[in-house]
Amino acid sequence: MATKPPTGDPVQDAPQVDAPLRAAAGLPAVAHSLKIAQQQMGVRRTALTLLRVNQKDGFDCPGCAWPEPEHRHKAEFCENGAKAVAEEATLRRVTPDFFAAHPVADLATRSGYWLGQQGRLTHPMYLADGAERYEPVSWERAFDIIAEELAALASPDEAVFYTSGRTSNEAAFLYQLFAREFGTNNLPDCSNMCHESSGSALTETIGIGKGSVSLEDLYKSDLIIVAGQNPGTNHPRMLSALEKAKANGAKIITINPLPEAGLERFKNPQTPQGMLKGATLTDLFLQIRLGGDQALFRLLNKLILETEGAVDDAFVEEHTHGYEEFTDTARAADWDATLTATGLERAEIEEALALVLASERTVVCWAMGLTQHKHSVPTIREVVNFLLLRGNIGRPGAGVCPVRGHSNVQGDRTMGVFERPAPAFLDALEKEFGFAPPRVHGFDVVRAIEALRDGEAKVFFAMGGNFVAASPDTDVTEAAMRRAALTVHVSTKLNRSHAVTGARALILPTLGRTERDLQGSGEQFVTVEDSMSMVHASRGRLTPASKHLLSEPAIVARLARRVLGEASRTPWEEFEKDYATVRDRIAKVIPGFEDFNARVSGSAGFTLPHGPRDERRFPTTTGKANFTAAPVEYPKLPEGRLLLQTLRSHDQYNTTIYGLDDRYRGIRNGRRVVLVSPHDSQALGLADGSYVDLVSEWTDGVERRAPGFRVVHYPTARGCAAAYYPETNVLIPLDATADTSNTPTSKSVVVRLEQSATD
Repeated sequence: MATKPPTGDPVQDAPQVDAPLRAAAGLPAVAHSLKIAQQQMGVRRTALTLLRVNQKDGFDCPGCAWPEPEHRHKAEFCENGAKAVAEEATLRRVTPDFFAAHPVADLATRSGYWLGQQGRLTHPMYLADGAERYEPVSWERAFDIIAEELAALASPDEAVFYTSGRTSNEAAFLYQLFAREFGTNNLPDCSNMCHESSGSALTETIGIGKGSVSLEDLYKSDLIIVAGQNPGTNHPRMLSALEKAKANGAKIITINPLPEAGLERFKNPQTPQGMLKGATLTDLFLQIRLGGDQALFRLLNKLILETEGAVDDAFVEEHTHGYEEFTDTARAADWDATLTATGLERAEIEEALALVLASERTVVCWAMGLTQHKHSVPTIREVVNFLLLRGNIGRPGAGVCPVRGHSNVQGDRTMGVFERPAPAFLDALEKEFGFAPPRVHGFDVVRAIEALRDGEAKVFFAMGGNFVAASPDTDVTEAAMRRAALTVHVSTKLNRSHAVTGARALILPTLGRTERDLQGSGEQFVTVEDSMSMVHASRGRLTPASKHLLSEPAIVARLARRVLGEASRTPWEEFEKDYATVRDRIAKVIPGFEDFNARVSGSAGFTLPHGPRDERRFPTTTGKANFTAAPVEYPKLPEGRLLLQTLRSHDQYNTTIYGLDDRYRGIRNGRRVVLVSPHDSQALGLADGSYVDLVSEWTDGVERRAPGFRVVHYPTARGCAAAYYPETNVLIPLDATADTSNTPTSKSVVVRLEQSATD
C-alpha cells in the first residue's frame, strides 16, 4: 500500500557510517527498489508500471540515457530507474490545498527531499507580485501572463528558455522552434553543466559531439577504460554491458579518485549466479587524483609512440590531421610530472600500458569526472588522441563513449536546443518554416545566470528540471532568479526552483513519461535518443495524475499560439493534435530523421548516422580526425587545502533526492558528509566523526561556505575530498568554468575545512 508523504523534514545532523560495500546490485537492490516503489505506488501499480519500463511497447525510463539491448528482460530497469519511475507514478498529490497551507517562505525552508516527496503537481499555480502563496490559475490565464511579460521585453534576448534532459524530441523541437520564432537563441540546457566539454572536444576532433559506439561495440571490445564515472549509481544498467564484455574476454581499467562498488563487483539480479556470487569487473584500478586524467593519457600516448609497431600508421596517414605537432608535444611528457599530477605509481601506469598494447579494440567511457574541470576539453581531446593513435575510432569494438546522464539530454541537443546553433540547422529551419531565425549566439547556463543577475534577462522559462538546485554558486543563482520579472517552470513535481521565484511565478504541471497522452487525433507517443544515438518511441500507459495536466508539446504549442499570434505561419494547433506532424517536420529539418514516422512506429527504433563510426568519415574543418596538442594542466593545491568533487549519493538522481542513504559508500540517515582520506585527515587534524564547514577559495576572494559536514574517513585519493550536491553547489563560483565549454568546474573545487560551530 502506498504511504503518505512526510509532514516534516527528517533530521540529518547525525549520519551513520559503516564500511563501504565492495559489490553493487543483488538482492539489496531488488529489495530497495520494491520498497520505494510500493511506498509511492502501492503493490499493484508497482507491478503494472515497472514491467513496462524500457520495453519496446512501453515507456522510456525517465532516469539515465543508457541504451536498451535488442533482447530485453521482462524487468529491464535498474534500482535507480525504479526509483525514478516510482517518483513520477506516485499516488501522492500536490493540490491547491497544499499551496494554501504552505506559503512560499515555508517552501523555501524545506529540503529538496521533502519537496520531492510530496507528490505530483495537479493544477497550474500562479504566484502574483507581492503574494505569499501560489494560487490556482487557468491555463488560459497562465499563457496570458507569460505573453504579457514577453511582450513587455525590450528585446527577445531578455528571455531565457531552459531545457532539462527529460523533454521528449517532439517537445524539444517545438520548444526551440518557438524560442527562435520569438527571436532568441537563449536556449541553455542541462548539457551546459555536464557533457558540454565532451561535445566541444569531440566536435573539434572527430566532427560530431556524440559517442561513436554501440552496445555491440562494448561486447566486442578487448579493453574498456571507465574514467571519471560511477555507473553503479548513475547508470546501473551499464554494469550488465560490462559484465557481458568481461564474459567475452574484455579487460576493464577503472580510473577514478574513489573506489566504487559497482565497478568492483556486479551482482546481476537477472541471474541466479549473479545474485549469489556476482562478477568481478575491474582488472586494474587507477586511483587518480582529481584533474590528473590529461596527464595520464598524455604519458600513455608518449609510451605508445615509443613502442615499435604500436601506432596504426595506415589509419593515421589516411584519416588524421595534426599528427606531427601532436607527437612533438606528446614525446615531451615527463614521468615525474605525471606521477605528481596523477598520484599514481610508475608500476600502475606500466600495467595500464601493457593492457592498452594488448588490445586491438579499445573503448573509453567517461562522465562528469572528466567533464567538470577547467581543462576538461583538452583532457577529452587527449583521450581522442589516445584512441586515434591505434585506430580505435570507426572500428567494431572501439571508440569514444561519453555516458550521458539524463534520458533525452542528447536528443534535446539533436533537436536544436543549443545556444550556439550550427548555420546549417538554422538554414534548414528557415527553409521549412518560412521565418528568419536569429543568428547571434544566445546564453548558456552560466551566461543566463549572469544575465539575470545583471538585469539583462527578465523572463526565465524552464522546460523541466530544477535549475536553481542544479546550478553553481547557489547564493548568486538564487539572487539572480529573484531579480526576474517572471519565472515559469514546467514540472511534474515540486522542487527548490518553485520556491525561488521572480516577481511573478508560474508552475505549469505536465504529463510524465509513464502517463497516457490523449490529443485531438487520438493517443500519442513521443520519442527519445539514448546515449548511443538510438531513437525510439515512448508510450505512457497510466491515467494522468490530474485532468488538469497538459503534455509538454501541448504547453509549447498553446504558448506559441498565444505569444506569436496570427503572424506565425507555423501550424501550432496541428502540432498539438498530432505529434506525427511534428515528426514529419523534424524529418525535413534534421539529417538522419528521414522517414521518421515510419521508422519509429511499431519498432525498436533506429540508430542515427555517425560518420566517424559508420565509415571513418570525419566532418571536421580539415575533413579528417584531428590530433590536438595542448599543455598538460592539473589542479595545484595550496598547503592545508583539499580538492573537492561534488557527486551523487546512491539515493539520488541529479537533483532529485529519493532518500538519505548512500548504501554503497556506507552512509545512512544523512547527506551532509565529506569524504576525506585518513592520511589527509591526520595531516589536517580531523577526527572521523568531527564536524567541519567547507569553505571554497577562489580568485575573487568571496567566502563561500557550506556549514556542518560530518568528516568521514574514506579511501579517496590523497589530496581529494568528496561531498554531495546540490548541498555543495554553494561552493562553486559562477566564474569557475571549463575553458571552451564554460561548464562549471564541480570536480575541481579548492576548499579548506574549518571546525564547525555545530561540532
